[in-house]
Formats: sequence, structure tokens, C-alpha cells
Amino acid sequence: MSTPNVGDPAPSIVLEDQTGTPVDVAAAHAGRRVLVFFYPKANTPGCTTQACGLRDIADQVGDTAIIGISPDTPAQQASFDTKFSLGFTLLADVDHAVAEAFGVWVEKSMYGRKYMGVQRSAFLIDAAGNISHAWPKITPKDTPVQLLRALGDA
Repeated sequence: MSTPNVGDPAPSIVLEDQTGTPVDVAAAHAGRRVLVFFYPKANTPGCTTQACGLRDIADQVGDTAIIGISPDTPAQQASFDTKFSLGFTLLADVDHAVAEAFGVWVEKSMYGRKYMGVQRSAFLIDAAGNISHAWPKITPKDTPVQLLRALGDA
């Protein structure tokens, strides 16, 4: 599936969070902006840099919700949240259906081996549920910078 464009309605996100509770992002955050960031694997260096960078600016984003999504299980997400005191929702996309809907489940290659995985990406969803900013292939350190820039432009 292709990545949604700026202005498109955000794909539906209904997944279990780090406590195992199902979360419907549109319903839970109706009328709010939501940053959804996709990361490949909890507790890995790049993903930790990205998540901790967002944790460190969470007090600067106002009412904007921050939500991380990866193919990890709720238990793995809970461990990641606890270990780094993230304090925001982490969703378990174990079957990668949401990553596919956002066009970030892609073929990757490492040491000549091809496999499917999450392309690190971030999307800012506006209060009406539309994509207002999209950052495919974003770097871990650039995620909080781009979020703050986008919120400053709003």
C-alpha cells in the first residue's frame, strides 16, 4: 500500500497498547493532533534515540498526542516504556496491518539478505483526522525536530 499524502484522511489505527488495552486512536484523540511514529523494534539503539527524543520534548507539544507503533508485542512495548520512562502510548502492530495501511511495511536489505520490516516514518494527524505532515524515512534524531517545526508552523 502507498504512503498517505498530506491532506489525505489518516488510515484507521486500532491496536493494543503496552498494557494490552485496545486503543482506537481516532476515538481516543478526537479533536486533537496526533504524532504517529513508526519504528522497527523496541529497545534497539535507533528506536531508543527516537522515542527518548520525543519523550524529551513532550512538554513542548501542547495537546498533541505522541503515539509510537512497531511490530513488537504489548509486553515488549511495556518493557520499552518502563525502561526509558517514555510516558506515551506505544501500540503493538504485531501483524503489521497498520504499518501496511500507512505504506511503511517495506522490503529492506541487510548484508545482502532481503526481508520485510518497518521503514522508520512519522505522520502528524490534524484535529480533523487528516495527514498534515508526513516524514517517510525520517531519522531518529530528526523526528522530534520535525514535530516541533510542524507545530510551530500550525
